Amino acid sequence: MKTVNGYNIPTVTNTYNVYRKGNALIGMSNDITIPDFNAITEEMSGSGLLGKIQEAVMGHFDSQEMEIGFSNLDDDIFSFADPLEVVDLNLRASQQTLDKGGGRAGYRSVRIAVRGKLKSFKPGVLKQGGSMGASITLEIHYIMIEIDGETQLELDKLNSVYRVGGKDIMEEMRKYC
Repeated sequence: MKTVNGYNIPTVTNTYNVYRKGNALIGMSNDITIPDFNAITEEMSGSGLLGKIQEAVMGHFDSQEMEIGFSNLDDDIFSFADPLEVVDLNLRASQQTLDKGGGRAGYRSVRIAVRGKLKSFKPGVLKQGGSMGASITLEIHYIMIEIDGETQLELDKLNSVYRVGGKDIMEEMRKYC
């Protein structure tokens, strides 16, 4: 793991905000689950192989979705519900770190950018004295994960881009298409 200002053990996320079009969204729930990256695979078998192998198709991943919870219904949630619009979000977090050398605390930035479209909308439950638990689920077309200003992972399904740690995994493939 790369050392940043001497701090190299990530411990907790102190706080985060979600931004759409530069504005912080208010009324969100406590957590957002970042989409999984499950590679699409093809089963290989035949002469020269001692059994079957699931071979990953480079840069191809299963459908990715992200559920965004809201405490209650608000204008923000309805702006996500328009199926003709792309939802473009930036999640910005302050991650606490621990210095391996002396145990001193520090911080680093984490940014996750996503673009996607409406997959489902749950208005929630109307309950006296409680929150509604409303949510929007997006089908993700683009995701980028950045730590301290350096892109660690980028997947753009619509433009054949898949980068890991700055390495363009699909560069050679794009030469032939």
